[in-house]
Amino acid sequence: MAFIKINHDKVSDAAKLVKLCPFNAIEINDAGQLSINSGCRMCKLCVKKSNGIFELAGEEKSRPRPDRNIYRDVAVLAEIDGGSLHPVSLELLGKARELAQKSNAKVLVLLPGKNAGVFADTLIEYGADAVFVYENDKLEYFLAEPFAAVMEDFIRENHVSVFLVGGTPAGRALAPRLAARFRTGLTADCTFLDVSEDGDLEQIRPAYGGNIMAHINTLYTRPQFATVRYKIFPIPEKVKNPSGKVFHRSLPEEKYASAAEIIGVFPKKRENSIEDAEIIVAAGRGIKKKEDLAMLEELAGLLGGTLASSRPLVECSWMDPRRQIGLSGRTVKPKLLIACGISGAIQFVAGMNGAEKIIAINSDPEAPIFKAAHVAICGDIYKVVPELIAKIRGEAGK
Repeated sequence: MAFIKINHDKVSDAAKLVKLCPFNAIEINDAGQLSINSGCRMCKLCVKKSNGIFELAGEEKSRPRPDRNIYRDVAVLAEIDGGSLHPVSLELLGKARELAQKSNAKVLVLLPGKNAGVFADTLIEYGADAVFVYENDKLEYFLAEPFAAVMEDFIRENHVSVFLVGGTPAGRALAPRLAARFRTGLTADCTFLDVSEDGDLEQIRPAYGGNIMAHINTLYTRPQFATVRYKIFPIPEKVKNPSGKVFHRSLPEEKYASAAEIIGVFPKKRENSIEDAEIIVAAGRGIKKKEDLAMLEELAGLLGGTLASSRPLVECSWMDPRRQIGLSGRTVKPKLLIACGISGAIQFVAGMNGAEKIIAINSDPEAPIFKAAHVAICGDIYKVVPELIAKIRGEAGK
């Protein structure tokens, strides 16, 4: 079993080394020596930053690495939603192209569905080197068992190194199932992805309430699974001279069996989502009472935008959860976002820092939101917002 070994002869400043661990797992014992307590999460941060004082020991260090000649390519699950290709599929395809170029790999796309083949050419146009189409009537609507069987067959045939899945309801159901089947790692809701020349995927996401940014690697097993939410990455440009190929695959009919049965489908009316809004006014803790949201609603209306909020307003039932921005809410990429009375916790910023223009209004000059903003207004929202409304109304009246 792997463990962290301490080379005590190299220690010169024990107090400084204690501060390396974000989980307070490094301490000084009664003998005045460094020791590691049960709080250790094996994140290996101390190993990376101690210049050999902390060392990884045990069987993990000697485990064989996956053969790069076998596990090479980057794969994406393309999801069909309501008869069209889900935009997150194209976003992930763009990121897969970027990763594949760095590791000298190919981009493979798995495309399951009843009439999935109609979308194959679109995926080729956006840079897929190969699209594997699995068509079957049982894949018209999502059921975990048949879709998981398709994914498993695709992975066993192609030996992919990296597999990117959208953080959709379907993707969240499938990725853990496949990670368990292949006894490999899965990192959910990644906000950043990179890859080494050896094909090791660097997966970064906020952890422990957003107090740290966890850097996660799956070094000894393949594939490396990661889910990414909609709007985290941009949709790429189409390639100039697409040359990808389409392959049609099938499974024995019994593989499409499911313990669940769809007896009826009743489409729900689609509502306008903050994910699609081009202008957003976001409310935070700076709002003193629920009635004051009308002020921000008016501002959003004048701009032709949508009112959203940070998590605290949802928790006190002032805002609909579907209007929450952040890692536990929705990820947005508007052309303009005005953050009103929002401090700027990392969970919120991760959900909106892709906005083209961010204006932050906060009375605290040290508020973290100002670091993410393009325009910072240090002032009371109860003074600034009414002035903005009056200014906009005045301009509209001219």
